[in-house]
Amino acid sequence: MPQNPEAVSMSGITAVRGEAVTFTADPFLHPEEECVRHYDDALIVISDGKIMDVSEYADIAPKYPGLSVVDRYEDALIVPGFVDCHAHYVQTSIVGSYGDTLLAWLNRYTFPEETRFSSPEYASLIAGRFLDRILLRGTTTANLFATTYAPSVDAIFEAARERGMRVISGKVLQDRNVPEALRDPSAEESVELSEELLLKWHGRGRQLYAVIPRFAPTSTPRQLELAGELYRKYKDAGVYMHSHLDEAEKEIRWVAELYPDCASYTDVYRRYGLTGERAVFAHCCVVRPEEWQTLHDSGCGVAHCPSSNLFLGGGQFKFWEAKDPERPVLTGMGTDIGGGTNFSVFGELSEAYKVGMIKAQPLSIIRSLYLATLGGAETLRLSDRTGRIEKGYDADLAVLDFKCNDFVEWRMQQCSNVWERLFALQTLHPSRAVAATYAAGRKYTREAHK
Repeated sequence: MPQNPEAVSMSGITAVRGEAVTFTADPFLHPEEECVRHYDDALIVISDGKIMDVSEYADIAPKYPGLSVVDRYEDALIVPGFVDCHAHYVQTSIVGSYGDTLLAWLNRYTFPEETRFSSPEYASLIAGRFLDRILLRGTTTANLFATTYAPSVDAIFEAARERGMRVISGKVLQDRNVPEALRDPSAEESVELSEELLLKWHGRGRQLYAVIPRFAPTSTPRQLELAGELYRKYKDAGVYMHSHLDEAEKEIRWVAELYPDCASYTDVYRRYGLTGERAVFAHCCVVRPEEWQTLHDSGCGVAHCPSSNLFLGGGQFKFWEAKDPERPVLTGMGTDIGGGTNFSVFGELSEAYKVGMIKAQPLSIIRSLYLATLGGAETLRLSDRTGRIEKGYDADLAVLDFKCNDFVEWRMQQCSNVWERLFALQTLHPSRAVAATYAAGRKYTREAHK
């Protein structure tokens, strides 16, 4: 390779090479072709967990003549690491449990399982298993529920720290309508403990804290009041609020009975100061127009969890309403383990497409991949550091394998461009679709984790 006067020192520098796709804007609000950047043969140069350079290989390779550590991928596509905007890591062990209704499913499976997380050993075991599974499916950032107990919070943050992942989590606040073993002894004590955990973990490495009232029916008005105060106290420091909203008709009626003075389910959260930037609501299947407006006006984000919505019969998230250009709401994808039925954000995109088709609202592959990457990062207010393959961004990447099995390899031969290949892979979503994941530059492969 010829010498270049702009060549830089190679100490501690690695790179990833291959076909790549990233986003520059929201394709729900702008022409799709203006929102995406495609590299036929990208060189992504990484140092200290960050992307220090990216362009076509032929254009920038001369700057790095001594670059010896290059992971090259052929018959693959490098995309930004996936962002999971909503999941319950503590429900890993109950994925696939029969549920006739949401509330019955919670009582039969979810609450008994979550009581086990008072044990630090059990919490640590499940946290590690969960994060390993989502890492191998391309997820590098996740917004997660823990449960009532402090050990469940410590375990997920510690496991994420060890793996170089970004996790948003926190203690779940619930002081009524849950089994006694999960019930907070008082609103005051629960929020005090949440603040202690916030001060312990928020901003430690890549870890971020969320104030998490489970959902309005499991908190007293006093607990929601104190939760809102805690969120607002630390909002400028980047703390989150994470909860559920408008998942099912029966749930919405229950909220109306418990909070008769509020105009809607969304209005409950608004009245207690729980809406705003970095407030993220999961499901949002049955949302009135005025609620969408409130979510838009206050800068909230929402998580589309299609496999969970279908599995538990809550309803259908109407992404075309959420992304209405007149008042768009920040929208990302969520696996919602364990109501969700797989650990893959990429797999959720196949379900999202089907939900749209039921209502004659086809979800294009460009919009689909956006929701899983930059859209999720925007929903979590992290789009200045992840969700894109861009200089200065965290080196969070997923490598999709177009030869992950014999059938997929054959099927790809029938496709004429990268978008057709990507849509087919999304629809088939084979278990080995992701060849490698990079979390802040740290590489994970399925072979290394057998």
